[in-house]
Amino acid sequence: MYTQYKLPYAYDALEPHIDALTMETHYSKHHAAYTKNLNDAVAKAGVNKEIEELLRSLGDIEDPAVRQAIRNNGGGFYNHNLYFSTMGPDGGKEPTGAFSKLLEQEFGSVSAFQDKLGALAAGQFGSGWAWLSANRDGKLALSSSPNQDNPLMEGMGYVPILGIDVWEHAYYLKYKNLRADYVKAFYNVVRWDTVAENYERVKRGE
Repeated sequence: MYTQYKLPYAYDALEPHIDALTMETHYSKHHAAYTKNLNDAVAKAGVNKEIEELLRSLGDIEDPAVRQAIRNNGGGFYNHNLYFSTMGPDGGKEPTGAFSKLLEQEFGSVSAFQDKLGALAAGQFGSGWAWLSANRDGKLALSSSPNQDNPLMEGMGYVPILGIDVWEHAYYLKYKNLRADYVKAFYNVVRWDTVAENYERVKRGE
């Protein structure tokens, strides 16, 4: 049984950057549906794996319809767990410590990193995500993916540590067609300490 991430903050806690109605709809409707549909699909497939391993091994699922259902809903479940867990009312501060230095080394500066990830998010055609990922060697990578896909499915050894959801349900009630404005606002709620912890977990192979 896959369990939806439990929000440790209220729906209105990310105001004014992400509005309460968007948060409530996104979490209690969209994310809840992905979670339910994933559990239904894996029960039908008879598989029992940790979500990361499940998404890495989609090719092992013989039935194409069930495989697609698990890809879509498993991705939606995993991606949203990550998304909601890296945001908070205490977010928005600059990254600090070793992780900040790593971003500077990899991308030139924290600001340049945010610009590059933001450009991937704003430029993703249609629904999808922009990602900061890491591998066990500690290497960082930026990418984007359509729908509810993510780097785990690509088989390159990268694990997402931060994702920007650019499905319209993530921002349209407040930002309408101004996706780039939502992306900029998103950085005001990112909990960089959580992102840094995710990075360390990937390096440890957890």
